[in-house]
Amino acid sequence: MPTRPLLPPLPGSRAASWSLLLLLSVGLSLLFSLARLPASLLMGPMVAAIILATRGMVLRVSPILHLASQAVIGTMIARILTPSIVGSLRTQWPLLLLVVFSTIAAASFLGWVMGRLRILPGTTAIWGLSPGAASVMMVMAEAYGADARLVAFMQYLRVVVVVTVASLVVRFGLGASASSQSSFILFAAVPWKNFLETLLVLILGAVAGKLSKVPAGAMLFPMILGSILHAEAGLSITLPPLLLASAYTLLGWGIGLGFTRPILGHALTVLPRTLMAILALVLFSGLIALLLVGLLGMDPLTAYLATSPGGMDSVAIIAASSSHIDISFIMALQTLRFLGVLLLGPVLSRFLADRMVPVPPVPAGGKAAPDPLLERVREDEDELD
Repeated sequence: MPTRPLLPPLPGSRAASWSLLLLLSVGLSLLFSLARLPASLLMGPMVAAIILATRGMVLRVSPILHLASQAVIGTMIARILTPSIVGSLRTQWPLLLLVVFSTIAAASFLGWVMGRLRILPGTTAIWGLSPGAASVMMVMAEAYGADARLVAFMQYLRVVVVVTVASLVVRFGLGASASSQSSFILFAAVPWKNFLETLLVLILGAVAGKLSKVPAGAMLFPMILGSILHAEAGLSITLPPLLLASAYTLLGWGIGLGFTRPILGHALTVLPRTLMAILALVLFSGLIALLLVGLLGMDPLTAYLATSPGGMDSVAIIAASSSHIDISFIMALQTLRFLGVLLLGPVLSRFLADRMVPVPPVPAGGKAAPDPLLERVREDEDELD
């Protein structure tokens, strides 16, 4: 006698699939908001996308919408950056650079150890644990014969773990005062003149970031342009709550939809060890945060979010939904780490990869089958860090 499935079948049409994803995202966002979790508007869509993607739903956020959501987050960061952070960076730059380099080195070392112990094949762990610049890591991974599916799985899993842990730390570290989302009114009145000026900055920055070919340029360029105009020209950056909520949702979907059933099936055997390595990286970042607290007398939660190993946009959303923390310092250190990964990540990963047992090359005349996930990441030059 045939058994009935525990869960109802997924809808067949794309419109119905998107509708189901939206409904589940709204429901989980409300649930997380009632639980007073920070960034519930990011966590809800992310968890909903993971649930449906691992059940076989094949959807993908449009690259244009993904770029637009990053530009919105970059502009939001520009609103909270202040000129005072420049003075802080000028006086504390040796310590901040040490923090950035330590995180990058720790991620690379953990990947090297996993490779040497044959926990993961070849150089896969080196590229998979890199805290950011995932698109660069994917291309480098293929060049060294690493398994692109496992690298992608580790990158997505790292972001999910970091976002979840950071949200829980903020929730239980600050208690009920941590979340400001109770006052988040989706349809609040908007000063249209300020919004149109902000929209112009957002569009110009997004276009410049896209043309620059810089990873996450669609977020970095609006952030830089907006912060300069905000500090020097008195621009009043205005972003409607509904626009911010839409950007959070798109970013959450972008992370969650990467967890497809084939990827999870391929990575199931190494999942416990992969999680241990990612949690070790998170723990190392926590120890660095304790160092900042001891040396600078910094607020512990500010230090933790500042040193949290990516992604930068996800941390920005969590920080913006919390109170009593120094958002400017958090985003300054996150930006420094991101730039450090872009500059040093490939070099350091290549250095360690050269000192591992090489993977046999593809036979002459042979051609490796194209990996759909690798093609997906290549197409999206502005993917999450």
